[in-house]
Amino acid sequence: MAIVSAFDNPNAESDLAVYRRTFHLPPCTTANGCFRKINQNGGSTPPPLTDPGWATETAVDIEAVSAACPRCNILLVEADTNSLSNMLTAVTQARTQGSKFISMSWGLPEDPGQLALDQTYFNFPGIAFVAAAGNGGFSGFFYPAASQYVTAAGGTTLDRSFQPVPGPQAKRSGWYESAWSLSGSGCSQVQPKPPFQTDPDCPMRTVADVSALADPATGFAFYSTFSSPGWRVIGGTSVSTALIAAMYALAGNPGPADRPNSYPYAHRRAFWDIDQGSTGSCGGTYLCTAEIGYDGPTGVGTPRGVLGLRR
Repeated sequence: MAIVSAFDNPNAESDLAVYRRTFHLPPCTTANGCFRKINQNGGSTPPPLTDPGWATETAVDIEAVSAACPRCNILLVEADTNSLSNMLTAVTQARTQGSKFISMSWGLPEDPGQLALDQTYFNFPGIAFVAAAGNGGFSGFFYPAASQYVTAAGGTTLDRSFQPVPGPQAKRSGWYESAWSLSGSGCSQVQPKPPFQTDPDCPMRTVADVSALADPATGFAFYSTFSSPGWRVIGGTSVSTALIAAMYALAGNPGPADRPNSYPYAHRRAFWDIDQGSTGSCGGTYLCTAEIGYDGPTGVGTPRGVLGLRR
């Protein structure tokens, strides 16, 4: 599977090795064919310039993918900069390299011009594009997550509970999830509604589709040494995006004519239905409040294994 990030993280492979050794995962290296890093043009040289913030993003993405899918081969495609043009060029490179699963932990506010970009970069059946819903709360969601062809990954808070939690999560043992308050959610102003979305209060595309861990307060441990001290805990829908994309890969290749972002809607029982938490104020509707059934903050829910992410 492919991860699209920006700028170069020169320590990506060595930091990944530390992460995987710590959690007793098999090695994933250039030498054994598991890990490959290329630029947006498909070559290994010259690498893009470096950037500390994006180096952190890259480390989080490849390590979260490792956590969810330890035997996935990882293709890291580094865009020259974080401009939308370069990021989309890197997405095309990931696709032309043969990746069926593409993780995009980034985005920009939506605008009408992105409808044309959809047709060039994301209207490709048989490929699971997964993008971050954003960290802006209600009506703070991003493109390309807003695209009708992309799975929008929302975020949750994961908490311990030694007593059963009432509602759809009652059968979970020791843990429960609620909508992360900053996860992007809402109703698009420009993107058409895909046919598999049937929620009543948004005539356009609704975000999100599915969700996973994102709250930094209950976050993801990762290792990065480029301008950072090593081990840290982080959150954001960047984490949930990489986790969901890796779960798609575990589920197997999509059907060649399929839209993989439709799969969760056809297999709702394969997800934990999250009915707690909100992402802001929207009059108490499902667009910002987690509730039984589909809702904007968590979509159809969080995966119970990978059955809901396959045909």
